[in-house]
Amino acid sequence: MSENVNKYLDKEIKCLDYGFVRLVDIMGDDSAIVQAARVSYGKGTKSVSEDRGLIRYLMRHKHTSPFEMVEFKFHIKLPIFIARQWIRHRTANVNEYSGRYSEMKDEFYIPEKSQIRTQSTVNKQGRSDETLQESSISRINEIFESSQKSSFDEYTEMLNLGLARELARINLPLSNYTEWYWKIDLHNLFHFLRLRMDSHAQYEIQVYGNAIAEIVKSSVPLAWEAFEDYIFNAINFSGQEIKALSKLINTENIPDIDTLVNNGLSKREASEFILKLSSFLK
Repeated sequence: MSENVNKYLDKEIKCLDYGFVRLVDIMGDDSAIVQAARVSYGKGTKSVSEDRGLIRYLMRHKHTSPFEMVEFKFHIKLPIFIARQWIRHRTANVNEYSGRYSEMKDEFYIPEKSQIRTQSTVNKQGRSDETLQESSISRINEIFESSQKSSFDEYTEMLNLGLARELARINLPLSNYTEWYWKIDLHNLFHFLRLRMDSHAQYEIQVYGNAIAEIVKSSVPLAWEAFEDYIFNAINFSGQEIKALSKLINTENIPDIDTLVNNGLSKREASEFILKLSSFLK
């Protein structure tokens, strides 16, 4: 395990007001990916540049199983309403803090003022870029705080009256914090990050996505570079869009391999790019 990873082990990355992401354990690194792809053993039998080329080939051509050889285990503290979005990714192993066995904590999420915004008229499930008036923000914060305090005071009162924890918790709001251990392989983690780091994702889950990304980038830098190039910063075209492009692109303007290499592509990537263009310009 590299020094870059060691600095994250058991260290909390703060998220929102009370939340965090903490790396508990990791199995594998970039070398585990190429080892699985080659189905061979022997560290150092290939150069770093060859490893990089292989990882990029695997990512580019969606050969996903070698990336499943790397696993991350995180300890995460997050608001319940974010946890309910998060758990839709059903490709991880999860063990959550139990309000049946333990008392819930007096910790509730309140958005920063800059995040208290109007409903988007374009994205029906998200907020806009427009913040509310200061007087409205102050009143909203008062409502958040008073309702959270009231619900937790009532929760505590019901516990003191002898009510079972599993019943006393049911009136607590979704802003209450929960915790879990979350273990996932790198292939499925990349899928999670592609969706949850996207600018259209809810701000609060983006915060957690960016925190996890910081750890992953240090742990598997070659795989992360390939993920950014071929997935996160890439764009896919539909069949109809390709047909439209074929009518707009002049075949005489297709660059040669040397031009593409000078623009950052490898020779293999350049050849594949030219082949792609040629295939739908026929």
